[in-house]
Amino acid sequence: MSFPEHFLWGGSISAAQVEGGWNEGGKSPVQIDYAGPDAGIGHRPVYYRAADGARGVMRQFDRLPEGARYELFDDVSYTNHDATDFYHHWREDLALFAEMGLTTFNTTVSWARIYPQGVAGGVNREGVEFYRQVFTEARRLGMDPVITLYKYDEPIYFEETYGGWDNRAMIDEFVAFARTCFTEYRGLIDKWVTFNEINVLMMFDPENPRRIVETHNQMVASSLAVQAAHEIDPELRVGCMIAGQCSYPYTCDPADALANQQAMQERFFYCADTMVRGRYPSWARRVQAKHGAADFTCSDEDAAVLAVGKSDFMAFSYYSSAVVTTHELTDDEVAGNLSTSVKNPYVKASAWGWQMDPTGFRYFLNVMNDRYDVPLFDVENGLGAVDEPVIEDGELRIHDTYRIDYLRDHIANLKAAIEEDGINIFGYTTWGPIDLVAFTTGQIKKRYGFIYVDRHDDGTGDFARHRKDSFFWYQRVIATNGETLG
Repeated sequence: MSFPEHFLWGGSISAAQVEGGWNEGGKSPVQIDYAGPDAGIGHRPVYYRAADGARGVMRQFDRLPEGARYELFDDVSYTNHDATDFYHHWREDLALFAEMGLTTFNTTVSWARIYPQGVAGGVNREGVEFYRQVFTEARRLGMDPVITLYKYDEPIYFEETYGGWDNRAMIDEFVAFARTCFTEYRGLIDKWVTFNEINVLMMFDPENPRRIVETHNQMVASSLAVQAAHEIDPELRVGCMIAGQCSYPYTCDPADALANQQAMQERFFYCADTMVRGRYPSWARRVQAKHGAADFTCSDEDAAVLAVGKSDFMAFSYYSSAVVTTHELTDDEVAGNLSTSVKNPYVKASAWGWQMDPTGFRYFLNVMNDRYDVPLFDVENGLGAVDEPVIEDGELRIHDTYRIDYLRDHIANLKAAIEEDGINIFGYTTWGPIDLVAFTTGQIKKRYGFIYVDRHDDGTGDFARHRKDSFFWYQRVIATNGETLG
């Protein structure tokens, strides 16, 4: 069997990374509205004014110091404020997606557009209608959207009111938001994802016990949302989404093998097992203790919620693989999607140091398929690179053969996984179909799209859209249902 007849081909974006319109349409600010691009400090900076009046900088997902407030500074380029302006160009962008042949696309509903001040502040009808227009037009153009509810863009109202996800009040707020989306877009959207990369908090801050509580509350909220969706419409399918963490032992030393197994458990299986199997894995206590949360307990009530609200499918991201070792090595660490690794001598790395491993994609698909026995959905797979436009025959062109090579190799391994390994997967969406603000760096110059957007990290550019060579390549891939990869 090759790709199934109704296999979903598409691209994935997120509200915070493409929309812009950060203070339009009734939307309230989110944390990354106060963040600039990575300026070589190792993380994306979020700016605030401290209680003593000093300017402060912290990482994404960190909590404001006591007495501080978020503030905008004139010398910072806030790339998310405009992003690549999907908010004002969505009709043009959807038309380009349809021209490419996309049969699905994944985006997020910005929580801050729907409930700018939480449930107490009421539903923002302008935000609800914005997404209704987007989804209706996508349907008209032949796309079957798969929509994500949460990608780190809750309104800062929640931080001011509840402190963050370690407050269980956030669970009720999220479920109310999810119910509104399931109800408002019934008939338009039948496949939902609750939390994007729900394992990200633990990966981002691996020794903070608060992350165990925050992740637990998000998993409970996700499970309650699954139950709510099935109650509202039994035909709805709701999945979890996990940041793909595929790694290998560096040597055949049994200590390396054990260390790698435990790394996979901590980074991926801890959340994936809980979301799909409906219970914490047997070794969860070890992971919790490693995070400094040995006293954490899952109440009987929460355990019952997790058991009932199991995910209908597993969505995931996959960009690169990693290597784990117990040995001291002289080689520098290399980067990855929210993680670091020692260098793997058998794979190449991108300009940002991510170890490109298409064979690992097939390996990882088999791991998930064997372990969970639910339909899979690839939400993110792509290459961030600096594109250099050239003018040819009076037209701006981008010859991104490096992106085509990366995606071709990964799709070839996806095809082999379906044909030879019997992998149960219903869709593949690249990250992303159009240029956007990179999550980890806050840069636009780290481009992923098939569509080039004339926008730059310093705020210049007119937002004009241009088809890259990869646009026409992916168009052929989709037209032949994955049979033509050349």
